[in-house]
Amino acid sequence: MLLLLCLPALLWAALAVTLTSPGPVFYRQERVGRGGQIFQIWKFRTMFTAGRSSLGQTGPLVTAQDDCRITPLGRHLRSWKLDELPQLLNVLRGDMSLVGPRPQVPRFVDRFDPGLRRIVLSVRPGMTGPTALYFRHEEFLLNGQPNRERFYLTQIMPIKLQMDAEYVCRRSLAFDLQVLADTGRLVLSRLAGRAGSSGIPTASELSALQTAELMQQTAELSQMADMARAAVAQSA
Repeated sequence: MLLLLCLPALLWAALAVTLTSPGPVFYRQERVGRGGQIFQIWKFRTMFTAGRSSLGQTGPLVTAQDDCRITPLGRHLRSWKLDELPQLLNVLRGDMSLVGPRPQVPRFVDRFDPGLRRIVLSVRPGMTGPTALYFRHEEFLLNGQPNRERFYLTQIMPIKLQMDAEYVCRRSLAFDLQVLADTGRLVLSRLAGRAGSSGIPTASELSALQTAELMQQTAELSQMADMARAAVAQSA
């Protein structure tokens, strides 16, 4: 039913990708799913092929908003999140669910904390989720970073991993429905030409925000403990 409802948008996006830049309509990439199973994720292609860009679909595995690999149409598709619509095929195949942690590439999953990895990979990854909503402006955070991948792995991914683990531990049908409603509202607001959010956090974002604040407090306490241990060691 959902696939049929999205069919007009899928057809429009596929035609637009075909007419605006040479190359395939779809882009596929290996991601890690439930239980560590590798699957191919589907997206609409939003980048130039290697023939039009020195990097093409290669280069960093994370993408900044100012990335020269992105096509003009691709910027709109990514902003509207329409490039993710082909993942409905992944949902039908059983690789993904509508709501869950966003799937990562194998190389990034190898960097996961073992305990958190076990939690996050215990469920199917999702097309959307509270963490994805909270980090919906991630590409802007990566702008200007000399090493985007390192910044992502050290500054962003650990927070996302904690948030995803928190989601898995407290997920429910009611919360998933709230996430889907928030996602729909944000996508429609972007299609209508607004900035995506009026600055008022969504209900699912509030949950993610609480987790982020808790992590910040934990980091501060850990830093204070390290300073105390160093002072004790110095006095000894």
